[in-house]
This record gives sequence, structure tokens and C-alpha cells, in this order.
Amino acid sequence: MPKLSDGVAHKLPADLQKALSASAKAQRVWEDITPLARNEWICWVISVKKAETRTQHIKRAVSDLAKGKRRPCCWAGCIHRRDKPASPSQKFVLSRKSKK
Repeated sequence: MPKLSDGVAHKLPADLQKALSASAKAQRVWEDITPLARNEWICWVISVKKAETRTQHIKRAVSDLAKGKRRPCCWAGCIHRRDKPASPSQKFVLSRKSKK
């Protein structure tokens, strides 16, 4: 299995690396996108709570990357980055999570 690049704040998890390794197209796009974009895909995959949702996110990430998509859709972005302040949409999402 080839070693694929990590994101900015997140390391590439083994399950996502294994799935990406099964698709040459997804691998090429993965290595072509920026470290920030890779970070967003990784965070989008690992930020879910249920294992079945994570599996769905991995499948969709590989499929979308193979189609040339460079960022996950409809997602506020990685809240783990420390190099910039949280955006208003991220603050909204975080405030909703803290109320649950």
C-alpha cells in the first residue's frame, strides 16, 4: 500500500488510506490537492460518531475524489486547525453541539 500524504492538523487514518489505495484516480487527486484540502477530507471522515456513518463518508470521499472533487461538500470545515480563528459558520455548529 503506498504511503499517502497527511493533512495539516490530521494524520491520514488507516481505513481512509486503505480505501484511497484501492482507487488510482482517487489517489492521484488526493496527492494533487492541497494539505488543507486533505485535512478537510480527513476531518470530515473522522468527525462522525457512528462507525457506519464513517464507512459511508469514506466511500463517498473516495468516490468524490475519483471524480475530481477537491473538497467535501456542505461541511463547515475543520474545527481542529489552530492557524486561524473559527469562522462564523464553525462557531454556529460548535454552539449547537455544546447544547446537546
